[in-house]
Amino acid sequence: MNRSGRTRLPSEREAAGRTLAAVSVVPALALSGWLLAGLPLLLLGWFRPLPMALLGGAAALLLCVCGLRRLPGTTAAPHRWATAATFAVALGSGVFNGLLHGEQLIVRRDPSTYAQYAVWLARHGSLPIPVSDFGGPDPALRFDSMGVYMTGDGIVPQFMAGPPMTYAIGHWLGGVPGLLLVPPVLGALAVLTVAGTAARLVGTRWAPLAALVFAISLPILYTSRTTFSEIPSLILLFGGMNLLLDARARLGAALPGAGFPSAVLAGLSFGLALLVRIDGLRDVLPVLAFAGLLIALRRIPRERPYPEGRLGVPLLTGLVVGALWGFIGGYVLARPYLEYLSGSLVPLLAICAVVVVLTAAGTALAPWIAVRARRLPRVRWLPDAAAALVVLVMIGFAVRPWVQTVRRHAVTPEDRLTADFIEKTQIANGLAKDSSRLYYEHSLDWVFWYVGIPAVVLATLAAAVLVRRLMKSGLTKEFGWLLPLAVIGWTAVTTLWRPAITPDHPFASRRLVPVVIPGLVLLAVWGLHWLTERPARTRWSSPARSRVAVAAGALLMVIPPAITSIGTAFTPVNRGEAAAVAGLCRAIPANASVLIVERVTGDRLTQVIRGQCGLPTARVVYPQKSDVPLQADVLRLAEAVRRTGRVPVLLAAEPEQLMAYGPARRVMSLRTRQDERSLVDPPNGTWSLTVNVWMTVPT
Repeated sequence: MNRSGRTRLPSEREAAGRTLAAVSVVPALALSGWLLAGLPLLLLGWFRPLPMALLGGAAALLLCVCGLRRLPGTTAAPHRWATAATFAVALGSGVFNGLLHGEQLIVRRDPSTYAQYAVWLARHGSLPIPVSDFGGPDPALRFDSMGVYMTGDGIVPQFMAGPPMTYAIGHWLGGVPGLLLVPPVLGALAVLTVAGTAARLVGTRWAPLAALVFAISLPILYTSRTTFSEIPSLILLFGGMNLLLDARARLGAALPGAGFPSAVLAGLSFGLALLVRIDGLRDVLPVLAFAGLLIALRRIPRERPYPEGRLGVPLLTGLVVGALWGFIGGYVLARPYLEYLSGSLVPLLAICAVVVVLTAAGTALAPWIAVRARRLPRVRWLPDAAAALVVLVMIGFAVRPWVQTVRRHAVTPEDRLTADFIEKTQIANGLAKDSSRLYYEHSLDWVFWYVGIPAVVLATLAAAVLVRRLMKSGLTKEFGWLLPLAVIGWTAVTTLWRPAITPDHPFASRRLVPVVIPGLVLLAVWGLHWLTERPARTRWSSPARSRVAVAAGALLMVIPPAITSIGTAFTPVNRGEAAAVAGLCRAIPANASVLIVERVTGDRLTQVIRGQCGLPTARVVYPQKSDVPLQADVLRLAEAVRRTGRVPVLLAAEPEQLMAYGPARRVMSLRTRQDERSLVDPPNGTWSLTVNVWMTVPT
């Protein structure tokens, strides 16, 4: 009982110190405030340093003040070492990944697209990207390229605007080098966020282990070194869980506000995940259902009602506002990208609509359902069956490679590009050519590579035990685990069933980053805690034996992911790209209009030159089954550029492709390392990458 005479709920926060509790929600609160202010300013064309410093900074500060006000719990002396160790792991992660960060600026895959998107926002603060004047419209001019789409109003980048708005901070502070250092900082903050969830749900002394296993996993290293969207998404999702656990703890401690602000902020953090990744819509579907459950619990007549029911409306309110921001950002700024994803996005929206209808109906009919449910005989075997189902699902994924081969036959042009890419990767890997393979049946093997079999077994055991406890107690026991378990379980199953990504590694490993890997690590730590605490209840237990068991379990969790990561952890990729692009910009005349007359260079450098060099850039259309345009088209466009008073500059990958227009000189000669493309084994090295660019001014 507390001083007011109310019965206290078991608080997941009692074991967590205020310091760790605070720093594990600040990243999500600050990022939410920044995105909340950033999207309206971007839509107005005012995404500039001063407006964002004033409005974005104020919003981030306000959300942090609201989220941190009167945090329950204290820092217990016996666990101060755990808080210090957690900070050490996060700091080590940030420094390590900062020293070995990548420089993916030349557009070949998603990180460079995000980087160029951020560069444009940092320098111009508005969208769409205007089409440059090359002397008038011409059917041989093409302004789109890899990572950007042509629309009626100009050019829009691929992907959602949330990550570029975040990475732009680094560019404002330190140019391109500053932008490239934002991912390691976010990676360190993600370590703190996941550790905070472990502290709340397992205990503060288990936070360092969760932080360490998470930080050394190869996908986390990979996405913490370059400009991906997965780490910001993770911060928002697990930060939302932390905030909701804080809201529940406030109810139990009977603190002023009773957790309403934290619940609203939790929903906002979950909803804004859509502005970072449109896939976030799938990840937050359980949050919508959970909010409906909380509202329903409050409407059910009981002698001792669930206090958590009061959090349902605030949680739903924040979720709706955040999701609205995501939908507006996607519809206005990334509509061509969403149209490209329509094959998977439309079914997801349909599932979302079904969940909304079922949640609304369940909430409205909750009292009627509860009355009739009490009349039904209790099914005693149901909790055991639910736990068994968890284990069977994991066994099903484990045997899937022996019973299924996932294929996709190319129908659309995008499918044909993916099939061609897979075939080339198979040749490089020494595999039999089969361009229809997707390798999705091996998705659980990917988890084994990056987390380790012991951690997966512990996580499966933990999920089974927690599901059994929840069902056996009628949601009164382990209630704090209900939403994390729902998000982790739903996202893990749907992601493993259909990763929806080109299956080469480490690139495909990014699908596991926002929820699957941190979720399994969290469950595995709880499972180890549960196993090692059970002997303590017997007469054969002793402190020494307990410590040995914990140490052995911790080693089993740490060693497998460390072995997988060691092959690439100390090798930075794409180093030298920043210097190479800067040299290219210096080599091109300041009053030039650039025409790229070769396919690969056009894909890779059109937006780079437009964004980083600040020069009008376009590709020259080439006939089908050819990588070079017609000479007459090039000469006509060059003459049109001269009439505007600018200098026409031609770029290509080989000097022979420019011989017909004048003497060529090399303006980029990059030799670096790139990510491996492994299909059936964990990545254990890097591949070489060469990029040459030649330039001429047509005479």
